[in-house]
Amino acid sequence: MIEQKQQKNQLPKEIQTAFRELKILKHLKTAGFTKQLGFSYSYLFQIVFMLLFHHKNWFRLLESSKGEFFPGKDAIYRFLNHAAYPWRRFPTFLSAFTIQKVHSLTSDKRVTAFVIDDSMFERNRSKKVELLARFKDHATGCYYKGYRMLTLGWSDGHTFIPVDFSLLSSIRCGRELLP
Repeated sequence: MIEQKQQKNQLPKEIQTAFRELKILKHLKTAGFTKQLGFSYSYLFQIVFMLLFHHKNWFRLLESSKGEFFPGKDAIYRFLNHAAYPWRRFPTFLSAFTIQKVHSLTSDKRVTAFVIDDSMFERNRSKKVELLARFKDHATGCYYKGYRMLTLGWSDGHTFIPVDFSLLSSIRCGRELLP
């Protein structure tokens, strides 16, 4: 009988501290994430989170020497695309908690505000991406393919914490606008 050990905690110690301080896994649960079978939602979230810091995609991670210890790609894709998971509520809970921590560390005299930012999110090399549209950047006068990213954030003049965001597309999108 061969014992297979799974790495339940994928985070380095530096990031573990931030996860504990910001109570990220607690906010996942509060937002409504639940999973009854297979790998836990916290384990899958930690794996996806760490891919950003390793600059790898899921396919390359599974091809690596440690690939046999990770769940299959279907488990990750089901986790990320599950319609019942409240992906919009989670960052809101996390942002509210983070804002409370930052606000308690700063002076009450400091002015705080909500900031709405409308930035471009370019996907110039993409061809067949859902709702891809052509936009004009009014700052440079150039056109680009992509989306408009509308972000709501909190700021105290020195700190900016995003609260929510939305990727926006043009009403006329798709092939008729693309060259």
